Amino acid sequence: MLTLPRPWRLPLLGLALAWAMLALLYHDTGSAMVAIWNRSETFAHAWVVPPISAWLVWRRRADLAVLSPAPSLRWLWLVLPLGLLWMLGELAAANAATQFALVGMFVLTVPALLGTEVARRIAFPLGFLFFAVPFGDFLTPWLIERTADFTVVALRTSGIPVFREGTQFIIPTGSWSVVEACSGIRYLMASLMVGTLFAYLNYRSHKRRWAFVAVAIVTPLVANWLRAYMIVMLGHLSGNTLAVGVDHIIYGWVFFGIIMLAMFMIGARWTEPDPEHQPAPAGRLAQPVSAGRWSSALLAASLLMALPPVLRAQTQRAEGKAEPVLAAPALPGWIWQAEPMTSWRPHFENPAAVLHGRFQSEAGGPAIGLYVGYYREQRQGRQLVTSVNRVVNEETDKEWTQTAAGEAVLDVPAAPSQWRTGDLRGQALGLVSGGGNQAPRLRVWQVYWINGRPFISDWQA
Repeated sequence: MLTLPRPWRLPLLGLALAWAMLALLYHDTGSAMVAIWNRSETFAHAWVVPPISAWLVWRRRADLAVLSPAPSLRWLWLVLPLGLLWMLGELAAANAATQFALVGMFVLTVPALLGTEVARRIAFPLGFLFFAVPFGDFLTPWLIERTADFTVVALRTSGIPVFREGTQFIIPTGSWSVVEACSGIRYLMASLMVGTLFAYLNYRSHKRRWAFVAVAIVTPLVANWLRAYMIVMLGHLSGNTLAVGVDHIIYGWVFFGIIMLAMFMIGARWTEPDPEHQPAPAGRLAQPVSAGRWSSALLAASLLMALPPVLRAQTQRAEGKAEPVLAAPALPGWIWQAEPMTSWRPHFENPAAVLHGRFQSEAGGPAIGLYVGYYREQRQGRQLVTSVNRVVNEETDKEWTQTAAGEAVLDVPAAPSQWRTGDLRGQALGLVSGGGNQAPRLRVWQVYWINGRPFISDWQA
């Protein structure tokens, strides 16, 4: 039967109360994290992060039992910058900022209420909790491009002619497309978490640990590129009877599993044994701290943790509630028509207001389409800058494909000079005939307009 040492009973009760208060005060932030775990396969591994962290702490129970926890209030000052980060994340609807801040507060309560030495003994389990934050989706477009680059180069090296446009390409036996599921982001996130855990459990030197973490990052990237090439080659060599349906996902996971198993088997050859356990020096055993000091520490922590949500609630009450109304500007020589010029519509989720139509030239020239998505009082699910907001969502939009992206300078008075550009094609590459000239094409110019200032960078916006 487990018996909790007497000096630990009151401190652990205080820690439990502090964590319960955090969960209550920041319920929306925590719920948003859990919703992403449920919704996104990329971050489904986050469900096992808290129990793994708890197990890692349990492994150190003998080292912790000889210590007498004592509050270290200087750690509470770090709650202030974390609270500021949470506030900024709330105002900008930046989920990663609010969620990293929340996990950071959970972690900081350990040294603040139990002491620096206790936190030092379980530093890795505490740091491991940050893997619960769904972070890294912004890498998906880059990973898609690199996967397409490698696949096309490998196919051409194999002697197969390839016509590529964007992330789609045609080979003599059919057409292929590199989509989000092919990016390898799921492999990368899972490998990074498991690789970090493996390095901590099997190596003692920091050099070996960091080296294995680096391998755990590079290996899934290369494995995913090889997987994509292998899938296309299977389809090509089999006359499109293999690896063209759900089975290509199965083949991909089997191949990835073999590569990961090989990585861990090779890594296990350099395992460093645990050093012999050394009992804690007697000098580290301190007199139990009075209940009054624990109460003061818990009260101080509670006040600091409650400050950001209170300030955020006040700013929300001060925000206006009038519904926004958008209207197209009057341009000499142009007629506004509230009807889109094509079926294309950018994939921006839940704006507060939308203006979508076209300007028709009075002289009879080509029309210019306009889409304005207005975001105000950003919050979860209503964000301007997020990984799901993009010019074309190729997972759901099967009619339009982005074939190129870049930046351009526009020298027009009273207009932003820097713009993001994108070239769109309006039909699947495998259906394009006549050299592609018959497919509808669009050139898209995009800019963020925030507080009267234009931005083209997601990070700046």
